[in-house]
Amino acid sequence: MKKYNVAVVGATGMVGRKVLEVLEERNFPVDKFYPLASARSKGEQLTFMGQTHTVQELTEKSFEQDIDIAIFSAGGGTSEKFSPIAAKNNVVVVDNSSAFRMNPDVPLVVPEVNPEDLNWHKNIIANPNCSTIQAVVALKPLHEKYGIKRIVYSTYQAVSGSGIKGYEDLENGVKGGENKFYPHQIAFNCLPHIDVFLDNGYTKEEVKMIEETKKILGDDSLKITATAVRVPVFYGHSESVNLEFNNSYELDDVRNILANSPGIILEDDVSNNIYPLARNAEGKNEVFVGRIRRDDSVENGLNLWVVADNIRKGAAANAVQIAELLIKNNLLRR
Repeated sequence: MKKYNVAVVGATGMVGRKVLEVLEERNFPVDKFYPLASARSKGEQLTFMGQTHTVQELTEKSFEQDIDIAIFSAGGGTSEKFSPIAAKNNVVVVDNSSAFRMNPDVPLVVPEVNPEDLNWHKNIIANPNCSTIQAVVALKPLHEKYGIKRIVYSTYQAVSGSGIKGYEDLENGVKGGENKFYPHQIAFNCLPHIDVFLDNGYTKEEVKMIEETKKILGDDSLKITATAVRVPVFYGHSESVNLEFNNSYELDDVRNILANSPGIILEDDVSNNIYPLARNAEGKNEVFVGRIRRDDSVENGLNLWVVADNIRKGAAANAVQIAELLIKNNLLRR
């Protein structure tokens, strides 16, 4: 099997370390490995695939090295600066930040949903927002079958989505400590505030879900609204998804479609208290769907409960799946 030279930018961060874990689990064909991070992490030691590696400082010359694929998990500013440099050096970038998601020249990809969009990449591919990824995995097969007219998202998002600072706020808060990152205590609380507020009263997180869903599903006619809430859970985003279809449906058909769609595990047996839980999704790469029921307040309405590990499927695993598809479909530029 051919092997590839892989860089992980932000290798010492929460998502970066999870990327390494997923690469190992999936036996990604790595030849040379380049862990890259900011100057403060330079010289740290990382164990990857049984070998110890020294973290290199990310600089403008980093991509002059022999690198095939670079997975970026270091924030928007870093991606904006260094992804184009990597791309010019014929390194294919899979970027976890929001920097390029809505750029019309950059594919925004969830492998189970729109893998064909990788065909037109120009060396930069955007990994969608964590809350969007899990939603569209469930929505794609239903949209193909029934045609979605309107979506109402209500999210219940884990603190790990904020990175280590959010995680520490919850960890400290349950012990009675003060929060340092969130504007209010997150322990034993729910904050309807993820990312910054915009002039229209929505947060950036909510707008990301709205706009990214349209781009990934390739349908600007979709009517979508969203409310994103941070909840005192360490890992795993949960979402209430309310749909209105253009066409009629049968509940059993919906269940069968979801149960047989890639990347989905159906958990929908309420008589036995079986439904998706963030705690059970932790550490897994699949999207869990349940609480499937009609919404009789509108014609052809449906409710879903969608859960996934936000650091895995919502970030690291999706990025690695994209890299796997690039290899499988011979879409690397070297």
